[in-house]
Amino acid sequence: EGLNLYYEQAQTRFLKHRGAWYNLTTHCPWIGARTAATDGAHVEYFRGIANPVGVKIGPAVTADELRELIRVLNPENVPGRLTLIHRLGTERIDGKLQEFIEIVRAEKATVLWMCDPMHGNTEVLQSGIKTRRFDRILAELSLAFDIHRELGGHLGGVHFELTGDDVTECLGGARGLDEVGLERAYRTQVDPRLNYEQALEMAMAIVRKLRG
Repeated sequence: EGLNLYYEQAQTRFLKHRGAWYNLTTHCPWIGARTAATDGAHVEYFRGIANPVGVKIGPAVTADELRELIRVLNPENVPGRLTLIHRLGTERIDGKLQEFIEIVRAEKATVLWMCDPMHGNTEVLQSGIKTRRFDRILAELSLAFDIHRELGGHLGGVHFELTGDDVTECLGGARGLDEVGLERAYRTQVDPRLNYEQALEMAMAIVRKLRG
């Protein structure tokens, strides 16, 4: 995520052999949903670099905002330039994703679609612990595959927060991690992550969906 613009700008260089400015810290930087204002500094910075770029779009994004993001970030409609990462939550994806897809098609825009099923399903328990439920993450991802397929398109990627460690930060999964179990190894300082077992379970679910 290209969040700290002071850092991103310090790592940006003009490449003579490419004739363009590039962020050299990463191949594909992306803009978070909270910093995706079309008149904001993040969009302005991303507009000026030649990297492939992504932008998170949540349920609050309006049709006009989505159109403007597409026009500003990929004015020449270059294939591979722009990835739209929808993060809608299980309760909103069924209607909102169709709307987004229809807007993009009306604009005749070439984009890569990616699903972030984590952020739209974040909740805070009565204990004050921030978590996500495995079944809701999987449900949103499954719906994303289905909706794109039904509309004649393809889901081109997924965005997860996960770790190979045996943490207890997201509820559910094959072992049925419950609220009490979260206290055993809740280590994140920012967002709750899938642990290694939950991540493998999610990967197998994606394979089954692709085969179907």
